Order: sequence, then C-alpha cells, then structure tokens
Amino acid sequence: MVITGAAELLAAWETGLGEAPVGRALLLHRAARPDVGAERLPALPVGEREADLFVLRRALFGERMQVRLACEACGQDMEFDLDAGELAGSLGGRGESAVRVQQDGWDVEFRLPGVADLTAAARTADPRTALLARCLVSAVHDGTAVTAGELPAPVQRRIVEAVEAADPGADLALNVACPECGQATRAELDIASYLWTELDAWARDVLLDVHLLATAYGWSEPEILALSPTRRRYYLELCADV
Repeated sequence: MVITGAAELLAAWETGLGEAPVGRALLLHRAARPDVGAERLPALPVGEREADLFVLRRALFGERMQVRLACEACGQDMEFDLDAGELAGSLGGRGESAVRVQQDGWDVEFRLPGVADLTAAARTADPRTALLARCLVSAVHDGTAVTAGELPAPVQRRIVEAVEAADPGADLALNVACPECGQATRAELDIASYLWTELDAWARDVLLDVHLLATAYGWSEPEILALSPTRRRYYLELCADV
C-alpha cells in the first residue's frame, strides 16, 4: 500500500533534504513500498523500483506528467505529457529475480541488478566488470565452474540482452520527435528525481498553508494536516476574505 498521508510525506521530505539523490530515491521507494523491509528495497530489480515510483507518483499527483526537453538538433523547447499509470504498468518485468543464458557449452545464471548493485559497481574503476562479478550467481563451461572474469564477450552480451528483456524498466529512455525540425531526441526519464522535485514543491506549499492557518486560527500542525486538501483550501480562502 502506497503511503500518501501528509504527515508521513512531510517527514520523508524533511529527512530527504539532507540526503544525496540515492538516499532520496530510497526514501521515496520506502513511501511507495511500506510492505517491504527497508533493507530489501535496494536489492529489488531496478525496473521494479521504477514501476513502484510511478505508482507512488500517480497516487500523490495524478496520472499526467508534464516533461520539458530541449531538442538536441535545433534547441527547440519541447513539452509533452506522460501517463504515470501506463508507465507503471509497462515497466513491470516477468517477475524473475535472475536470468539464465545457455550458449555453446556455457550455462550462466545472473541475478537482476538492484540499485545497491549499480551503486557499488559505480564506485569501482571498471563498473561493468564489477557489476558482472557482483550479480553472477553461477557460471559453468562444459561442466567446469568458471569466474565472471572468464566469461567471453559473446556470453556477456547475451547476459545483457537477457537482463534487458527480463527487466525492461531498468533503463527508461524516450525518443521524442521535435515538432520544429523533425529530429528525434533521446531522453532518459529519472522518475526518482522528477518525483522528488514535485514532492519538494508540494511540501513547501503545505508548510505555507500550515503557517497561514496556524496564524489565523491557532491550530497545531497535526490538526491542520488532518484536514483534507479541499477543506484546507476552503479555510485559506476564508482567511483571504477577512
């Protein structure tokens, strides 16, 4: 169940102010998946996390997502809408946690990378090799167990293809045609960053509402946050009319 309570979201926002982007993304994922232990979330496949964040975005701010992008060819500003619900449904994988590749005597099992895997690999001199070693479950060639470093390039490519097929939401990229020049621009949609920006704007608006209503009526923050957005807005309109 997605957490949408105002007090809980404000608490998550306050904590996230002091976090790096990775920490903020984890806070948002905790809000989206309170049913999963915090220690397990970074290990979930990346595409599953992205789908969870789109579900959270839909619950908090609705279906429509407006995106702005500059054309790489002519520099024209482009605006287009995305549907958070449709994206959440399209990003789900096949429910697998690992893939298996069999080719020319090779039998390899590879775990779908999670955010923790990508973060750890990014800290190394060779992220690709580090990720391969980190997520390799088993590798056998003609009946003999081998290490990640012994996997040939063709087998590595097959692993990448299998992971992309099993977890399509791990790399969400859009090709947007420019209405001015017709050229396509590739855009990667970082839902964690997008959602945090929206949450930050929402939190600051809510705190302003709390300030105005507390000043006008003497109510406490919990009392104000317990009001529905509609009733809160109505009281603010009454304050403005005084």
